[in-house]
Amino acid sequence: MPELASATDEARTINTTFPFRRTIVSVESLVGLGGLAGSIQLLAGVATPPVSALSSLGLSSWALPAGWLLLSVAALSGLAAWLAWRRSLWAPPAVLMASALLATELLIQIPFLGFSLLQLIFGAVAIRIAFVGLRVRRAGWWPHRRPAPKPPTDSQSAGAGAPRR
Repeated sequence: MPELASATDEARTINTTFPFRRTIVSVESLVGLGGLAGSIQLLAGVATPPVSALSSLGLSSWALPAGWLLLSVAALSGLAAWLAWRRSLWAPPAVLMASALLATELLIQIPFLGFSLLQLIFGAVAIRIAFVGLRVRRAGWWPHRRPAPKPPTDSQSAGAGAPRR
């Protein structure tokens, strides 16, 4: 049974390492916690910019921005961290999505709130973890599509008892 032995040897050579997994888990966890803390601050009104910054959007409270921050940053970063912790193949796409939404969140903030050092720090984190996500993708930690089923041949579709042509 040399065929069986070679198949199992080939299965053992499949890449089961998850490069930068600890980095992804720790950074995305911290970003998620930062997003959660920011959402709580906005809802509680602690250390928030004046509500007048939202008047051009027609908002009178920080509830909608807090919800957006919770969903776009805290939830997605937490999901990316959890997927990386579980060694899921979907962790790198989640990291890239979380990074893109964090960068979008920061770019949306600047016209309304002005520039701050915290935005610069989180922007640098978003760019760096996006590069990590691309690097682990290049290393092979990425979901692969299953090949499409082959269409039936004439002999298969003709039926079991039909004569061959």
